[in-house]
Amino acid sequence: MITKGTRRRAWPRRAALIATAAAAAIFAAARMLPSRAVAAGDTITLGAAVSLTGKYSTNGKNTLDGYQLAVKRINELGGVKVGERTYRLAIKYYDDESTSARGAQLVERLITQDGIKYILGPYSSGLTKAIAPVTEKYQLPMVEGNGADRSLFTHGFRYLFAVLNTSDHYLRSAVTLLADHAKDLGRKPSDVKIAIAIENDDFSQDVRDGIVEDAKRLGMQVVIDDKLPPEVNDMSSTLTKVKALRPDMLAVSGHAKGATLAVRQVAEQQIQVPMLALTHCDSAQIAEKFPRDAEYAVCGSQWDEGLAYSDKWFGSAHDYAERFKKEFGYEAPYQAAESTASVLVFVDAFTRAKSLDPKKVRDAIAATDMMTFFGPIKFDETGKNVAKSMVLYQVQGGQYKVVAPERWARSKLIFPMPPWSERGAPASASHATPGPTGSGTASGTGSGR
Repeated sequence: MITKGTRRRAWPRRAALIATAAAAAIFAAARMLPSRAVAAGDTITLGAAVSLTGKYSTNGKNTLDGYQLAVKRINELGGVKVGERTYRLAIKYYDDESTSARGAQLVERLITQDGIKYILGPYSSGLTKAIAPVTEKYQLPMVEGNGADRSLFTHGFRYLFAVLNTSDHYLRSAVTLLADHAKDLGRKPSDVKIAIAIENDDFSQDVRDGIVEDAKRLGMQVVIDDKLPPEVNDMSSTLTKVKALRPDMLAVSGHAKGATLAVRQVAEQQIQVPMLALTHCDSAQIAEKFPRDAEYAVCGSQWDEGLAYSDKWFGSAHDYAERFKKEFGYEAPYQAAESTASVLVFVDAFTRAKSLDPKKVRDAIAATDMMTFFGPIKFDETGKNVAKSMVLYQVQGGQYKVVAPERWARSKLIFPMPPWSERGAPASASHATPGPTGSGTASGTGSGR
């Protein structure tokens, strides 16, 4: 501070301070401008970096379609009530090109240049892991439905919330079913063998860890534990081992590309394995693209349109699936459903918070306890949804049939898979009703999570 006694000799310093203050005021004003855009013209804008190009482009589109359907539906129903005001909803997004560094850069841009205060997650655990530190730095809430790696929830993030189950749960129920059916056939758990082939990424590693943990708990042997090549374009070396070691289950996690690869090469090489367990069957459209070869594959899923969930925005899970199909012309994969649910979490939180203050919205999200068409949503202290369950379905007659958990099951697991010599094209394959429901064909295409 310039005191009275120093004022005469310090005038240059005073001028510098005035200039600095003026610059600071201009900077502050510049920062305020984009923040007004968050609710400019009675519109709340959510921001997202999504994969519209690159290896995750198909599931990136699923993600964006899920977000956009939610925004459209909320606005059709009159918008979002926040205190005494009602707002329309909008989304601003950029293409992260399926790369983590680009995703983090774009979310920084959304926050600092576009003034976005509420972030929707990207597609894949890897990109979510890159973006979460950005939203934490700015203390802005991010709700996501496509980052399932459980390590995301071990870093103490306070502003990250996920509506989906963590990825270690994707094929745990397949291991349990295998144990139960082996027991029915009079086999000891120690005689049951499992083969694993995964892509070298966080999500697939977590899927693998869940399988290994449950196999160990049940006393089973893991006889093959392979990594797929980076391009996920050939698994012949793994299949050669499968022929030699004759495991009871081959579990493959390589996103949608890996599911397609496994179905195609297992069929081409006539690999006889009692159970083929996969992730991302619906987005890979294995039942549509390979109606004979995909038959009897079992698939972990976050959601199914036949589940008895409903909400005030979309109605039942089946209603959501029909609305999605009408809007986008393809069956609703779970990646889209969980993305829509992420938007609903924000809508519910805005209403309960009665404020657009990001910290108040964050606290309202943390207190979420709601039912949606996607399932129940309630977050624990780490940001995980602890209220919903995974489902497991099997391709039967060209259709997805839920076989676990028992309360949702509409069919019994066919085990073991029949020999290739006894298989023909499913009778209903050409007439199947699309959709990964209790009675539909696979949906979506592409790769990633």
